[in-house]
Amino acid sequence: MSFELISLESIQEFAQSYGYWAIFLGILLENLGIPLPGETVTLVGGFLAGSDELNYWLVLGDAVAGAVIGGNCGYWIGRVGGWPFLLQVGKIFRISEERLLGIKEQFGENAAKAVFFGRFFALLRIFAAPLAGIAEMSFGKFLVYNLAGATAWGSAMVTLAFFAGKIVSLEQLVAWVSQFAILALIILVAVIAIPIWWESRQVKHSGE
Repeated sequence: MSFELISLESIQEFAQSYGYWAIFLGILLENLGIPLPGETVTLVGGFLAGSDELNYWLVLGDAVAGAVIGGNCGYWIGRVGGWPFLLQVGKIFRISEERLLGIKEQFGENAAKAVFFGRFFALLRIFAAPLAGIAEMSFGKFLVYNLAGATAWGSAMVTLAFFAGKIVSLEQLVAWVSQFAILALIILVAVIAIPIWWESRQVKHSGE
């Protein structure tokens, strides 16, 4: 999923001109929180590998390395300065520190799953690492799940583009992956929001 300000044609031209560096930096910068279409960059890399313009294993290595390094940087950004920043944001939106502590604790309990599976959700891919840092997930544990998630995500995207790109156009492939990502994000939000809404409703009724 990506809300691109950069056209697919521009990404493809950039990847063709700068090769593996374009793929590595595109994914790295997205994981640092810069709104670049890392997923599309990865698909373009896999597509170019499928057409023998790039090497499959080097593209995959770039995708995993960019995701891991970017995730590690995001973790330390969250660990060092994320909580004070979150408190300031909470003041703006009138969210109490107690409520934020509760959210931090809840995320901490599910941080490993968020870091691993978050790779497959655009917004969570950007914010999972800093949130893991804020939740004070141990760096060793984060490193394992970050590497595992990056490897699984990179392998899936690059391999999909490598083989599917031989059958369908790059434009169609990117469109299908984006549509799937939107659906997955909607389902994820529903899975998280509905139980919270139901719990708050039950508490409200019990207090009447």
